[in-house]
Amino acid sequence: MTIEAFIAIAIILLTVGLLALTRLATDAVMMGALTLMMLVPVPEADGWKIGILDTQQALAGFGNTGLATVAVLFIVVAGLRTTGAVDWIAAGLLGRPQGLRRAMLRIIAPVGVCSTILNNTPVVAMLIPAISDWSRRVNVPASKLLIPLSYAAILGGMCSLIGTSTNLVVSGLVAGHTTMQPLPIFEIAWLGVPCAIVGGVYLLVLGPVLLPDRTSTQQTLADAREFTAEMMVPDASPLDGRTVYEAGLRDLPGCYLVEIERAGDIIPAVGPDRVLRAGDRLVFAGIVDSIRDLQKQRGLIPATDQIFKLDSHRHNRTLYEAVVSNRCRAVGKSIKESKFRTVFGAAVLAVARSGERVQGRIGDIEVEPGDVLLLEAGASFLRHHGDSGDFLLVRALEDSAPRRHERAVIALTVLLAMVIAAAAGWLSMLHAGLLAAAAMILLRCCSVTGARRNVDWSVLVVIGAALGLGAGLDQSGAAKSLADSILQLAGDNPWLALAAIYIATSLTTEVITNNAAVALTFPIALATAQRLDVNFTPFIYAIMIAGSGSFATPLGYQTNLMVFGPGGYRFKDFLRVGLPLNVLLAVTAILLAPRIWQF
Repeated sequence: MTIEAFIAIAIILLTVGLLALTRLATDAVMMGALTLMMLVPVPEADGWKIGILDTQQALAGFGNTGLATVAVLFIVVAGLRTTGAVDWIAAGLLGRPQGLRRAMLRIIAPVGVCSTILNNTPVVAMLIPAISDWSRRVNVPASKLLIPLSYAAILGGMCSLIGTSTNLVVSGLVAGHTTMQPLPIFEIAWLGVPCAIVGGVYLLVLGPVLLPDRTSTQQTLADAREFTAEMMVPDASPLDGRTVYEAGLRDLPGCYLVEIERAGDIIPAVGPDRVLRAGDRLVFAGIVDSIRDLQKQRGLIPATDQIFKLDSHRHNRTLYEAVVSNRCRAVGKSIKESKFRTVFGAAVLAVARSGERVQGRIGDIEVEPGDVLLLEAGASFLRHHGDSGDFLLVRALEDSAPRRHERAVIALTVLLAMVIAAAAGWLSMLHAGLLAAAAMILLRCCSVTGARRNVDWSVLVVIGAALGLGAGLDQSGAAKSLADSILQLAGDNPWLALAAIYIATSLTTEVITNNAAVALTFPIALATAQRLDVNFTPFIYAIMIAGSGSFATPLGYQTNLMVFGPGGYRFKDFLRVGLPLNVLLAVTAILLAPRIWQF
């Protein structure tokens, strides 16, 4: 192994150590490692050179089609989220299970099946926000569900050629380097399905114990202030005729339905079997995050008609918390008498007062100093009133724009068209995603500003840097040297040779991209099978499983990187949950592949 290869391995080990043992930002660590790849002095026969990679090689990952695909999928998801289509998907797919294991099963089974026939990346991109929102409703930390989401998508993708790009790469290598017939699309299912079942059972049995409880700071420090809010069931609402439980309004996290006003009558102590009717006014009490989520509930609208008299469109507005000062012009008057909407350009949706529930309709509540108001207003509200004497503090709530439910069908149609075009091979995933992202904006499912805001730039930085680090291992010869060293231990035993190929691919895919890993080990596997004069087919499908089965680090597979931030994970979380799964799949694949396709 050359000195250059040793330096490349040292940089990777340093990166893994920093990610595993510190809380430094992942994107900062990855970019620092990539910088070292470009600037570290490397000795040569006639002197020194600067960097293992030149600038073009190091930054090539940021122009990678996989990274671009993830970027445009963020925009597609923005359209699904803005229209509330994600909420439809979550309601139909996830339901309201009792207990963590049932919640995990609701994710693992359908996601695994979907990823068999669809590329797993868009499946994960679409479901991350849905599961994040859903986790709050079922009172389960998102960190207990998002790693299973990524792993289920990876496991499902192993079961067909089209489930993951890694299998397509191996299929292309078979066509280009052998005289074998084209691989059948579902032939790998003979090995992939048992591996997926083993992985799914492992997650359901040990996942609840091994998965971290990364309850967000916002949840941990949830404001104890109790807001009172009024919502209304409008005409033609999908909630008309459904019970409180069926509408998902029972056992809301941090919020409860206090009473229903129907035709002037008050219905207190609302039970789960109470049937909702159009025109009902629902009074809720709860913390601000739960009241915010109610504003996005399909089939409910704020009871105040002031929201419809504001100048801007609802989807361009934001929710704000505003603490009333003793100099506020509305103090001592009811919200209606103070002409709050006219004076401040905002509609009051809820009121919190010193931990007590405020009685009466929103418009009739008399404003007092210290009241916390939940307001719906345009983006200019913070600029005009953030530093005014009327309010002591004004804070915009993240992801609080009202949903555009009337465009949810359009957003789902765009998503379906994108999936069909990519799955049928009419367009590449990138091209289909670009068209879908453009359609989401042109059809007003989301705005340009909203699309830009929804892109997680830190994830893209990590993916681009990871591709660059992988190129450094390849360029320096470190990856090939490691793979050759493992294979030398196998000797002339085909079982040991298969195990060595699998382990080499699995280890390599954890530190460089899975597609690069299979491309690296494929020719070595082919040469090994020819030298041993055995059937190459078991090696082909073992490489596919090993290349896709990256569970021990967030770097080896892009869906792991996509859930890393939203789940609040640390590097060691993937190591603790994923390393045993890597071992289980290795044993399963190595034992089954030669029995399914004889040496």
